[in-house]
Amino acid sequence: MISDKELYKLLDACKKGSRNGQNELYKEFYAYSMSICLRYSKTRQEAIEILNDGFLKIFTKIEKYTKGRPFKGWLRRVMINAAIDCFRRNEKHYHGVDISYAKNQTIDETAISKFAEEDILKAIQALPPSYRMVFNLHAIEGYKHEEIAQKLNITVGTSKSNLAVARSKLKRTLAIMGGEKEENHGRQKV
Repeated sequence: MISDKELYKLLDACKKGSRNGQNELYKEFYAYSMSICLRYSKTRQEAIEILNDGFLKIFTKIEKYTKGRPFKGWLRRVMINAAIDCFRRNEKHYHGVDISYAKNQTIDETAISKFAEEDILKAIQALPPSYRMVFNLHAIEGYKHEEIAQKLNITVGTSKSNLAVARSKLKRTLAIMGGEKEENHGRQKV
């Protein structure tokens, strides 16, 4: 873990355009940033694209960081905004709303406790981009539907609908994954 003194030294080096400083900052916060970007992407390659776009923004706008405030919070916001920008760039390639999953489904709410973080991340990544973006912004980052609608240029109703569909799809995917885990577990020899 980097101390505040070391962090401020790195940030000062980045403000001066130091490639070594930028490289050290990138290495220091790569894992944290990647964990954010993976939630917003369908593939690891897309996450790397978002991460690199985010770090480019950090290096070009480093003077906007306010010393004394939590750097990780600022970095997180930059990475989320990079993910939103990626979504907007690629929005024309995404399909429309898949209303077939909007039906109420009865799924065990405690099913999530059976899964590792990696399983949940895979389920989130499997969501269509518009659902994944709304789910992450609302359920994980805590944005309100009005804020999401403004950021993604959609209506509040679309935001709410996308969240409902995303939750339904996640529940269904996790229920299926849970069934597979139980089947595989039952097949193992003791």
